[in-house]
Parts: sequence; C-alpha cells; structure tokens
Amino acid sequence: MARTGRLGRTGMALATGTALSLTLAAGAGHAANSPQQASGQSVCGATSADLRQPPAEPVPAAAPAAAAPSGAPAPPLAYAQPAQLPIGLWSAALVTLRAPAGHGTVRLDLTSKGFSTDSVEIQRYIPAAHRWLDLAVASGSAAFPTHGSFSFPVDTRSATPQTVALRLQDLDRPGSLTVAASYADDHGHRYRAPARTAAVTRPDATLTGWPAHPLALFRGGPAQEVTLTVRNTTDRAYPAVSVLFYAYGTGGGRVLTPRDLILEQYLAGGGWTRLPLVAGSCDPGLSAAPHPAAGLRLAPGATAVFRLRLGVAASAPRKVSMADAGLSVQSGDASLTSTRLPFTVRS
Repeated sequence: MARTGRLGRTGMALATGTALSLTLAAGAGHAANSPQQASGQSVCGATSADLRQPPAEPVPAAAPAAAAPSGAPAPPLAYAQPAQLPIGLWSAALVTLRAPAGHGTVRLDLTSKGFSTDSVEIQRYIPAAHRWLDLAVASGSAAFPTHGSFSFPVDTRSATPQTVALRLQDLDRPGSLTVAASYADDHGHRYRAPARTAAVTRPDATLTGWPAHPLALFRGGPAQEVTLTVRNTTDRAYPAVSVLFYAYGTGGGRVLTPRDLILEQYLAGGGWTRLPLVAGSCDPGLSAAPHPAAGLRLAPGATAVFRLRLGVAASAPRKVSMADAGLSVQSGDASLTSTRLPFTVRS
C-alpha cells in the first residue's frame, strides 16, 4: 500500500461523502474555549479547519532505556520508545550510542501487526537547525508491507555517549509495532539494541441511532438523530479531537448540494443549531465541521459525546434517490476512525 499521508487520508474519507445533522455535548474531556466555525474555504471538500497540523513538542522527552544490570558495562547501543503509540500523535523515542569512535549508520527495522509499515513516519531532531527531519525509508515491494526500515548517519568521534531524539507515529490502524535498532560503523562492525514493541492505539468511537441498513430520509421530512461517543482509551492526551461530517449523492445527472441537506448540531445552552455545509472544490462531495471546529482536548479516560441529526430539504433533486454520508473522528488532520451513514432519499 502506498503511503497516503495525512492529507491524503482526509481526502479519501471525503470522497465517500454524505450529509447529516449533528450535536455536541462535551463530556469529561476539556473542550476548546470557544466553538468557532470552520472558515468555509475548501480544499477538495475539506474545510481549512480540517487541514490543520496537530501541535508537536519541539523536543519531546523519550521513555528511558532499560538500565544495564548493576556492575555491567553500558551497552554500545540502546533504543527506547513508549509502551503505547497513539495514532495521529507524535511519540518520542531515543537512540543512545556508546560505540567506539567512528562514522556509521543507525538503522531502525520495523515490524508491524494490524497495519502497514508504509503508514509509519519517523523523524530525527536536528539541534543545530532546530527542526525535525524525515528519515530515509526503505519499504518492501508487497502491496501491504509489514516490514520496513529507516536509517540515518551518525558520527561517534565524541568520547561521551551520543543521544539522538526521534519521534514516530502511525497514521493507520491499531496493532503493534516492533522496532529493532542497529548501528554499523565504517569498519564493518555492527551493534544491536534489544527490540522494543509498542501497542498502537487510538480512541474508541461508538455510534448509536443509525441503522445498519440504509436509512430512508424523506424530502422535507423529519431528521434522523444519531449519537457519536468518543472515549480516549489511550495513555496520551489528544490536544485537538474533532469530527468531520461528509456527504455525497448523485443520480440522473444531478448531485446533492449544500442547500439540499439540513445538518444541525445540538449545543448546550443553545439547542439545535444549523451548520453550514461546504461543497467540495474537486468533486460533488459536501463537508461540515461541527463545533468546536478547532477540536477539543481529550485526556486519557475522558469521553466526548456528539449528538447528531440529519434531514433532507424539500427542494432536494428528485433524481437523487441514494446518498452516502459519514463521520470521521480526527486528530488535527489525521483520521482516527470513520463510520459510514448511507441513506436513501424519498418523496
């Protein structure tokens, strides 16, 4: 599977699109101070609020490496990473090198279960430039590779141990990721660190109120209410969890437009509030960003409840009889999970 990147994932979700009405009641998570709307500027169906980058620490602290037994010499190479790697968040890792002086290359061999290694990104922090740099990657030729490797050059001429700050993230599905670090110097010596395995996790999302079979919505008829519950089951706080609504419907040369669907969100203290739908600039899909458009902070164990509702306007084209919709739970512009909401349109 070719690497899609975060913007590509959002685009793929939008390509399946539909429409709906939505409400949010913040649960135990910390919500943003003001529920501001998306600006309405679109990039192939995604509002500009959906294309934001999640905030990242400049140099995150890595999990400590396993200590050497008392009295034993420190290993020439050590690699440390957290026990969990939440999807869509950068997680800190650390390489510590105590090998003899010389030039060489550090290699990180990855083995994944449940997702492709093509969805993994690893970056190295460059202190002199104060920036992160993507590592060179080598992937297998399989359509769904579960083995890959990243590498970067190092110079160990210093007599003191050298540490390299790394960060990594998976952008696909839950599972596990094992990283085996090694160092090869220019004299033909190779040193290996113990492999580390982490659970790749994401918040849990459950949807109630929408039937498994396509729902019938009538033009000018009542809206269908649905509830989306998001619980952070990981060990990390998500700084900006948001929901993206998308919709798509076509038939007989006609397509659904923003005026044909009625999307609402329930706001505490404000009741049901209609949300503007934005037409895609590259396809006939629609999208909307419920409040808070900037996302809400979801601490470990916290829950956010989104009440949703969707209706079809009386003016919807008669030739469009079937449509597809969905809700995507996002961290920044990374899609954590997505649920389809198909429906038929009747008179």
